[in-house]
Amino acid sequence: MTVPQRTAAEPRGTRTGAAPTAAVTSGRGLDLTLLAVAVAGVSLSAPLIAATTAPALAIAFWRNAMAVGVLSPVALWRHRGELRRMGRKARSLSLLAGIVLALHFGLWLPSLNMTSVATSTALVTTTPVWTTLILRIRGHRSPGLVWAGTALAVLGVVLLTGIDLSTDTRALVGDALALGAGIAAAGYVLLGAEVRRTASTTAYTYVCYGTAAVVLLGACLVSGSALGGYDGATWLKIAGLTVAAQLLGHSLLNRVVHGLGPSTTSTAILLETPGAALIAALWLGQTPPAAAYPALAVVLAGLALVILAGRRKP
Repeated sequence: MTVPQRTAAEPRGTRTGAAPTAAVTSGRGLDLTLLAVAVAGVSLSAPLIAATTAPALAIAFWRNAMAVGVLSPVALWRHRGELRRMGRKARSLSLLAGIVLALHFGLWLPSLNMTSVATSTALVTTTPVWTTLILRIRGHRSPGLVWAGTALAVLGVVLLTGIDLSTDTRALVGDALALGAGIAAAGYVLLGAEVRRTASTTAYTYVCYGTAAVVLLGACLVSGSALGGYDGATWLKIAGLTVAAQLLGHSLLNRVVHGLGPSTTSTAILLETPGAALIAALWLGQTPPAAAYPALAVVLAGLALVILAGRRKP
């Protein structure tokens, strides 16, 4: 995977030393609005999964398979030309992104049954740390504001969940799985940013989700996870998870990463932590710690710094 030519700090459509045009500024505003919708969608993910009485791998499979089913008429009818025109590199990276996405789900969903929703979500949303580090290893020099904003946002997550860490062995394994899922998510975001340079959101997500569904189906068959026999309420929750977290959440993240860059996109995902904690408190009775509200302010401040870095030239 190569580092995108446009850095995370360079707005789409700008030239070095030139101010962004009104069209670019408007497009960035739309991307930020869609990013907010995406974060709201993924914030529903952890509480819905924790409340769903189905095997974790089966939930992961069905959310991807159902998304592919919804996208198929659009992708195969209106965007079949784009699918055919995808270059070998874009197609290969989309397949790889699907495998990494399957790994992300395969690690994270089981963790929600082993540790608290707040802790699992906080650890899985360490994605911007790994994104920034991977970009640095690949030769991308992120602006100081990106590093400062990432560190500040992660501090907010620590404030939210630092007192929630457990010494229970099962909980610690769940924490490790969630952390691994966060690292996998960084790879998924960076692969998506690369593919979206040349491929549309529909073409990319269709190949990516389809690959993830196939990989997760294999994991379900190997592990013996039941793929059916659920009650109506369980199917309804899986359908809700598909719409909110997969189609609105992940698909919109794939849409905006092209314009906002991987640093801003992955840092915004940190907002999933307080969002999921609030929903879990209201729905599942998992009351967040007293530090939740100031922690949210710290996360927002960190995100603001990363977005500010994206408005400046490299």
